[in-house]
Amino acid sequence: MLVIRPLQETDLEDLYAMAQKAGKGLTTLPADRDLLRHKISLARDTFSQKCAPEAGLYLFALEDTKNGKAVGISGIQARVGLDEVFYNYRLSIAVNASKELGVHVRTPTLHLSNDMTDTSEICSLLLADEYHGGGNGLLLSRCRFLYLDEFRKHFSEKVFAEMRGVSDEQGRSPLWDALGSKFFDMEFSEADRLSGLGNKAFIAELMPKYPIYLPMLPDSARAVIGRVHSNTAPALRMLQAEGFNFNGLVDIFDGGPVVEAFVHTIRTVRDSINRYAKVTGKNVNLDVPASERVMVSNRSFRDFRVATVPATCVGVDTVSLPPEVAEALHVEPGDSVRLAPLKDRAKTTTAAG
Repeated sequence: MLVIRPLQETDLEDLYAMAQKAGKGLTTLPADRDLLRHKISLARDTFSQKCAPEAGLYLFALEDTKNGKAVGISGIQARVGLDEVFYNYRLSIAVNASKELGVHVRTPTLHLSNDMTDTSEICSLLLADEYHGGGNGLLLSRCRFLYLDEFRKHFSEKVFAEMRGVSDEQGRSPLWDALGSKFFDMEFSEADRLSGLGNKAFIAELMPKYPIYLPMLPDSARAVIGRVHSNTAPALRMLQAEGFNFNGLVDIFDGGPVVEAFVHTIRTVRDSINRYAKVTGKNVNLDVPASERVMVSNRSFRDFRVATVPATCVGVDTVSLPPEVAEALHVEPGDSVRLAPLKDRAKTTTAAG
């Protein structure tokens, strides 16, 4: 059985192994044990409320309870840009015109921006290769929206995700080669690593403050602006199905798009509003397709847990949980849980699973 729970210290080696396989370009989860250990520590302090909830890093693990192994991770950064300045490029248009010459020119540009400051970010989505399919990616991604809404006061009304941009197997980014490398005397992977470590002061010190005119960049660089890495395409489709849309911002290093949505408009949130139930016990067959499953959340801030059960377990105001599911969720008969469909049945043929 698979269950969502807070990330723990014992997950370090599983997380490191997944980060190694993910390759370069996944800024928030580099294959660096010290950094991953630090992130786990921040998440532990966040869930135990040793730091202000608004300044927290909420990291969730997808655990295979059969072998006690973490096989996925996803997260929420409560607010960005409060301690370190958060940068993006905003795609814009510069217009120049001359009536005398009859010329009217519109030129696409990139402007350095801090527009997402004080906004909540969903981040760090990673699933072990052997667990792709079966709705596991949906569970890992959508569990965060239940948490965001359940504890809305700790997060902003608008949330965003910065998607991984295009890079090759060696970790080289066309946009970086054409732009960033001209101002930073380092490889893309090193700049990305420093950014992931939280060392972003060098961006403000070295990046040009003036607009970048896209026609001055080579075709290879312009072609990747606003596009995602092939490994990230399923995650983008999931977010688009939830109602996230491109907001005109891109990553300053690889040009990956930024997508955003208001919490109350997110599909999982809308489908789970007022869907609360009391737990009852019952032995049921858990082996059903993802399209016939519902997510069940225990609604705990400190020990947030989510599992899935067949939709047939749901009654008018109750949900029947087999003993092993109730144990994994840390709930007992009579406890209140929150429900949401795992998959939009109308889109089961196209949604990533």
